[in-house]
Amino acid sequence: MIKEKIFLFLFLIVIIISFIIFVAPYSLSPHPILIGGDFKQERQYPPYIKGIYLNSWTANSSAKINHFIELINKTELNAVIIDIKEVDGIIAIDNIISNTKELIDKLHQNNIYAIARIVVFKDDALTKIKPELALKNRSGGLWRDFRGMTWLDPASKEVWDYHVEIAKEAIKIGFDEINFDYVRFPSDGDISKIVYPIWDGNTPKSEIIKQFFTYLNKELKPTGAFLSVDLFGLTLWRENGDDMNIGQILENAMPYFDYICPMVYPSHYPSGFENYNNPADHPYEIIKINLEKGQERVANSNAMPAGRQAKLRPWLQDFDMGAIYDAKMINLEKQAVYDTNSYGWLMWNAASNYTEDALERY
Repeated sequence: MIKEKIFLFLFLIVIIISFIIFVAPYSLSPHPILIGGDFKQERQYPPYIKGIYLNSWTANSSAKINHFIELINKTELNAVIIDIKEVDGIIAIDNIISNTKELIDKLHQNNIYAIARIVVFKDDALTKIKPELALKNRSGGLWRDFRGMTWLDPASKEVWDYHVEIAKEAIKIGFDEINFDYVRFPSDGDISKIVYPIWDGNTPKSEIIKQFFTYLNKELKPTGAFLSVDLFGLTLWRENGDDMNIGQILENAMPYFDYICPMVYPSHYPSGFENYNNPADHPYEIIKINLEKGQERVANSNAMPAGRQAKLRPWLQDFDMGAIYDAKMINLEKQAVYDTNSYGWLMWNAASNYTEDALERY
């Protein structure tokens, strides 16, 4: 009898140890785990995200990172969005950011959700290394937008694969979510002079972008990381296949991303939009009517697979353009998000300088 009890006790110990070693990492870990070259993760949606953008130079500064971690720990913030590829095309992983994994581990130790931002088709580096993938100018050389930046051909499968590999590397390091920006055809330049090396000029731009959305989902969903995409705020308004000549249509993004992140910066809407002479002066109203329009389209769309719903999580502005964006203005932006039952918000300031008085403190 005693031997049987001892055997039973030892058997239970073996089961518990086996669970801890082989099962618990997959069922309990909130972050991706790489085992034998395969990604394994229990997909559980994160809490209501309230995040701030950190450029890669800020992310490489220990002093600044420590400041933001302290700020997050005592305010409503719970997430950061970090550049790992910006419009300059430089990959920041272990380059601009000297030890990226160490940074992500530090964020996770403080229960901070980490989002990697990847700028896609606007790229001032790969276009020089592989000019055969770059947009050309009819008069010769590479085509450049009004800011002098070069672009990649959105129809290039090689360009797609390149960004998928960057995303996979970010996921291996430990980022919880991959955010894709500049997923569109160029608009801010003399587009009449563009020569596309791969796009046939006949396939609708929206179809090319949708194919890329599909490809990202197919290649990255198995990793377990969450996926998000940034869209122009006006995509919430443009219907009936109107892609604004850049390829972005809200319904085309819905099935392939966990979060749709419209850039509803009030300063970016034209004078007279919804009868507002200066939309930047009316952050609550502008953001609210945009998100309401987006939510209506999500609810009425047949694009989503059964049992899923696209989650709108907008970008808000913390920069002065068209109006002074102080704590009062920023809180009006946030209130519009709450009043439309959207799924959190991301705050943008290109220099990563934020109005800390606008953050709710604990």
